Amino acid sequence: MAIETPYLRYTPAVETPDADEAETSRSLNETMRSISETTLAHGGHAIRSVHAKAHGALRAELEVAPGLSPELAQGLFAQAGRYPVVMRFSTIPGDILDDSVSTPRGVAIKIVGVEGERLEGSEGDATQDFVLVNGPAFSAPGPKQFLATLKLLAKTTDRAEGLKKVASAALRGVQSAVVAATGSPSPALATLGGQPETHILGDSFYSQVPLRFGDHIAKIALVPVSPDLTALTDKPLDDTSAPNAIREAVLAHFRRHGGTWELRAQLCLNLDDMPVEDASVVWSEATSPYRTIATLTAAPQTSWSEARAAFVDDGLSFSPWHGLAAHRPLGGIMRMRKSAYEMGKRFRAETNGRRIEEPRNLDSLPE
Repeated sequence: MAIETPYLRYTPAVETPDADEAETSRSLNETMRSISETTLAHGGHAIRSVHAKAHGALRAELEVAPGLSPELAQGLFAQAGRYPVVMRFSTIPGDILDDSVSTPRGVAIKIVGVEGERLEGSEGDATQDFVLVNGPAFSAPGPKQFLATLKLLAKTTDRAEGLKKVASAALRGVQSAVVAATGSPSPALATLGGQPETHILGDSFYSQVPLRFGDHIAKIALVPVSPDLTALTDKPLDDTSAPNAIREAVLAHFRRHGGTWELRAQLCLNLDDMPVEDASVVWSEATSPYRTIATLTAAPQTSWSEARAAFVDDGLSFSPWHGLAAHRPLGGIMRMRKSAYEMGKRFRAETNGRRIEEPRNLDSLPE
């Protein structure tokens, strides 16, 4: 007999693609490729068209919590277990900017050794990726609105960094006023440069857009819980004038300390209040809180070196479409990411002459 649950059950009908979505996807791919071609022409090396600048790469371990309730024991999290993980911290622009141009931060997580039915395009692999950003909702509701923003940003790629610094400082002031008035920051202002200059290791990160969670639908969050990380939440960076201030802060922390995060899931109750196709809506934590499904722990280590950066930045790709069918990405933004990320991976591999493939273990990750 089926157990009654208040959580919405997944069916393919929760997605409602636009009729012209293929054209939007094509235009989005062209825009992202144009960003990569611009940075290649200026730098001589192919980099990501979004989240180009890495601030640290960590080896970690994911432990799936034992005894999860049935609605949480889904997909990768159906059974207790331990998995090696690589984490890549980044900021969102497609060009490499000084950190005084302050934009939203991300962390991409690749879990290795995952078994189960795979998503199309990742057959034969054994990884599960989660791509997270430090805000609970996406900056645009759907693909068309995101494309319009990306086209504007593409025109500024590798241009006028001095003006970007000035604009970022001004936008941080505006963002502070918005937070004081409303209690929450504006994702759009953060994207344009209004991200507060705080320590990245104190941030919580979110999938922002939903994915299938076995029988249900969920958003995912990564939340710092160890005292050495929670002490950094909202803590200003020591030297915001340094070009690589965020990277240096991560390096300094992991030279002496480790860190522990909780991976959490927020289950969908209904599509009216928790839509799949409008990525800009924050799902209420009062009605459906984020609940712990796993713990992620990183020991002290060297979080950035030329060798480690080359391994992670040039040799790996991160996509929510690397994973299990039980964690299928949902909604228009996620559907756009599939071909866009595949295109970016091919561009980097062909241009740099470097194979990019899914690892079976992390034995080759430089120490």
